[in-house]
Amino acid sequence: MEPSLRIFDEESGNPKSLRIGSRLDKYRIVSRLGEGGFATVYAAHDTIEDRRVALKIPDARYVANTQSVDDLKREVRIMAKLRHPGVLELKDARFVEGHFVMVFPLGEQTLADRLSRRLARATAIDYALQMIDAVAHAHQQRVLHRDIKPDNFILFPNQTIRLTDFGLARVQRNGKHVSASGTLGYMAPEQAMGHPGFRSDVFSLGLVLYRMLSGELPDYPFEAPLPGYQKLRRGLSSDFVSLIRKAVDPEPKRRFRDAIAMQNAVSRIRYPLSDRSISQLGRTQTTSRISQRRAG
Repeated sequence: MEPSLRIFDEESGNPKSLRIGSRLDKYRIVSRLGEGGFATVYAAHDTIEDRRVALKIPDARYVANTQSVDDLKREVRIMAKLRHPGVLELKDARFVEGHFVMVFPLGEQTLADRLSRRLARATAIDYALQMIDAVAHAHQQRVLHRDIKPDNFILFPNQTIRLTDFGLARVQRNGKHVSASGTLGYMAPEQAMGHPGFRSDVFSLGLVLYRMLSGELPDYPFEAPLPGYQKLRRGLSSDFVSLIRKAVDPEPKRRFRDAIAMQNAVSRIRYPLSDRSISQLGRTQTTSRISQRRAG
């Protein structure tokens, strides 16, 4: 079902006070999941469909700003066009009792939460392949994410991971972005200078993969050897290590031009693990598994 886009001509009204247990239309708020600079995410119960969902609700002061409303429209329109198993699906988007509400499937936890505990090598590779696929799909649609980080990947059952939070995303048409928005630690050097592009998304994704597989996040400017590099190499094929190193190269021209090129490169690595315990056949099985869950 396509998400509702009725927000464009609807009056927001005076926002209702939000508390645990309160209702917004058919959604009953169950708990607060997290809070950022502009929005709060809640777990909620859809009382009509009898399922748990996630509600992303921007701060009312943010929504009151005309430019901010334009940003919300852009985020909704971008997410509505991204139809991929690895991108978190936008179920609904509209004003409810004075609040702008974006509705998503409710996951189990973020990748950032999961990285606080040991992650099996095979599971990490499974996640990595899905993450590269998701960002490649966004780039195929000319969508530049600009905020790829572990917090913006959501885990679901059956080892499924999905990319979310397109609040900073833009449709790349002329390459003339001048905003340095993003998250420090995962932002490419050229993005920090106001020149983001598909290669900067590749850099951010490469750093997420590096952290997931090494337990360390290198600080830019990088110094050799990179922290955790020996742990990164442990159990990985040399080709997969080289792919990650290319993704996080500080020089943009030496990286993959976009995640599509990165996806093409990883598809040629038949055995991501050095012991060959898993192969790219697992990638096909993963895609099939996710598609079956979405159909259900």
